[in-house]
Amino acid sequence: MRFAIISDIHGNLEALDQVLADIDSRHIDKIIDLGDNIGYGPDPEQVMDQILDRKIPSILGNHELALMEPELLDWFNPAAKESLIRTREMLSAHSLAFIETMEKSMVMHNCRFVHGFPPDSVTTYLFEVDQKKLERAFNASMNRLCFTGHTHRLEAVGSNGETISRHPLHRGIFRIDPSKKYIFNVGSVGQPRDGDNRAKYVILDDTARTLEARFVPYDIVITAKKIIAAGLPRMHADRLW
Repeated sequence: MRFAIISDIHGNLEALDQVLADIDSRHIDKIIDLGDNIGYGPDPEQVMDQILDRKIPSILGNHELALMEPELLDWFNPAAKESLIRTREMLSAHSLAFIETMEKSMVMHNCRFVHGFPPDSVTTYLFEVDQKKLERAFNASMNRLCFTGHTHRLEAVGSNGETISRHPLHRGIFRIDPSKKYIFNVGSVGQPRDGDNRAKYVILDDTARTLEARFVPYDIVITAKKIIAAGLPRMHADRLW
């Protein structure tokens, strides 16, 4: 099967539309979404509409979690907190009800999907996890592959049971070693932070044992202008570049 795995859309409808168009051209069997569909961007409701209309399985991100548990808003920096407060006002009751149903992790086809870090952390960043915690996670995992988001940066972390390697994922094909376990960060659709402003997602081909990182251009100017017009923090428009 071929899976498209997306994450961190962050209310960026222009990026999501282009990514979905790219996915539709790539003979994908299933799309899986790792959360943070909202926050920062100007179109949270329209993004949620796309997720719901296409019946894309979506797990809980930290931005969704903060809407469910408002006391967590103080965990965010002031601009992100301001954006989330405004985002709640932009979401329908239907979208908020769906967010309440989102799970912290999902297992499918021997792959685990989680926003932050396995097995089910919504808030832990992959870049802050040290070697010992990685070793414990790999040793405890029953799943050969795990996919995360949250950092907005593509990364591959692999373990052969003795040593752990980690490095950025680059555009194109990554060959999956069947003797290893992996944690992959799939980057961000709506707000990449890796020095390349194109929308990012990955395609897993579990038959060919490959992971392809896709870089998709979109009209950043439209999204940036919409962020400012919506009264959201300007820094979230500037950061798109």
